[in-house]
Amino acid sequence: MDAAILDKVNVWLNGNYDETVKAEIKKLQQDNPDELADAFYRSLEFGTGGLRGLMGVGTNRMNKYTVGMATQGFSNYLKKVYGEVEIKVAIAHDCRNNSRFFAETTANVFAANNIKVYLFEDLRPTPELSFTIRHLGCQAGVVLTASHNPKEYNGYKAYWNNGGQLVPPHDKNVITEVEAITSVDEVNWTGGESNISILGKGMDDAYLEMVKSLSIYPDVIERQKDLKIVYTSIHGTGITLVPEILQRFGFTNVHVVEEQAVVDGNFPTVVYPNPEESEAMNIGLQKAKELDADILLGTDPDSDRVGIGVKDTNGNWVLMNGNQTAVLAFNYMIEARKTKGIAEPNDMVVKTIVTTEMIDRIAAENEVKCYNVLTGFKWIAELIESKLGEENYIVGGEESYGLMIGDKIRDKDAISAVAMLCEMAAFEKDKGRSLYEKMIDLYVQYGAFKEGLISITKKGMRGAEEIAEMMKSYRDNPPTTINGSPVVRLLDYQEQVARNLQVGEVSDIALPKSNVLQFVLEDGSKVSARPSGTEPKIKFYFSVNAPLESADKFAEVEQELDAKIQAIITDMKLK
Repeated sequence: MDAAILDKVNVWLNGNYDETVKAEIKKLQQDNPDELADAFYRSLEFGTGGLRGLMGVGTNRMNKYTVGMATQGFSNYLKKVYGEVEIKVAIAHDCRNNSRFFAETTANVFAANNIKVYLFEDLRPTPELSFTIRHLGCQAGVVLTASHNPKEYNGYKAYWNNGGQLVPPHDKNVITEVEAITSVDEVNWTGGESNISILGKGMDDAYLEMVKSLSIYPDVIERQKDLKIVYTSIHGTGITLVPEILQRFGFTNVHVVEEQAVVDGNFPTVVYPNPEESEAMNIGLQKAKELDADILLGTDPDSDRVGIGVKDTNGNWVLMNGNQTAVLAFNYMIEARKTKGIAEPNDMVVKTIVTTEMIDRIAAENEVKCYNVLTGFKWIAELIESKLGEENYIVGGEESYGLMIGDKIRDKDAISAVAMLCEMAAFEKDKGRSLYEKMIDLYVQYGAFKEGLISITKKGMRGAEEIAEMMKSYRDNPPTTINGSPVVRLLDYQEQVARNLQVGEVSDIALPKSNVLQFVLEDGSKVSARPSGTEPKIKFYFSVNAPLESADKFAEVEQELDAKIQAIITDMKLK
């Protein structure tokens, strides 16, 4: 074993670590030295969003010690920023194995640093944590979750006083403080238990009342209260609040997928607990078919992502993608507010740079300002904060199955999204049609848009180098044409410049630096390249569009757009 790795192992074997941990290390030494090396070859990185990794012993794993050291660093930063002011922190956790233990560890360390802690009594959705930070006037928050990752993972998401995840300068400053903690002996583990208060139904009620206030057409729900809804929580936190919010909205015909209502961090019925994956929605889809339901909804383990299924015009069930769901939600919020007479001249919506540009078109046609931000809801949250008192935020979202409706929280929220998507389905049913038919009508009105995504995995140190080389090659030698269409603009978010490749004009991109490139083609297509920040992958996003004369032409146009995406992928030699 490498000497540097062995030194780290010996620190744990000889230091103030639990005997069970030391026994596990010794067992790995004997039975699986390669796994031991992987567990210690580096320290689990506290990135701009917090921690995420495999659970187990070692510096490169999610465990009591890595969580405790991260919390000590976060505590130190909060004290530097707020000084003698009473500091309050809210903590929540999802259904994952060890999430409660990690949440209690986090609470104990904050409390031992004389920080007031509000800890939820049991698992709760991530969006409720965001709401709670704002509702209680906390300076920060933490949720223990690895979102939609496989069961072996857990994570630690750090939040600031606005209820959003950390953004500059706080993200980098917290990282600096966390990295300064080099020993478990620097962590205040116990001694402040009296600083911990438990949250329960009272906070649930406050959050659910906020979500209920988002409803625009309660009268329509009253007429369509028997809308047949199938919901799956995929073993996660959604089961704690989704059935309740649907009841509060007035829906009376809700069917929960019981096999997946069991809270279980092993996610026994799925490979990946992610509503983006059709496999995770399969059991719900079968139930929806059996019941001849109107809509199927599924949420991920921490309930910030939502997937939906609806019937097409032939009665076949289809799963909508994240872009389609976002289009329906954005359009509904814009249209309904106008129809009800509650739209304001300074209404705005926010999306990410890789989310469908159909939303930009809808907003423009309705004279609503649409902002584009970097990938991640923390950037949507930051933009909302920057526009407070000037513009009125309505809805935000991204292609990866996330929506944030209303301005009371600052992170994606599948609880409110489920409720509002059901209201949207009721609204369309009241008109004698489905959400699918509404989607087609929007395509006729604004043009048919189709998006695609492929991820290329490059593992190991060499993989990271290959990804960097790909991005450098695209920057230094951008293609002049893609699939026969000239590349008219290159947007480089790392360099923060947009180049018109035909006339040579250069303009600034007023967004933080991010390693993303976008190629805009003459025919209206767009290709985005973005290395993942958490996985050894580079992602390519494709967006194409074409006019749609009438609904009966949709299948034909959709085929053409699918073929166009595949042709772009082939031309760029990505497969």
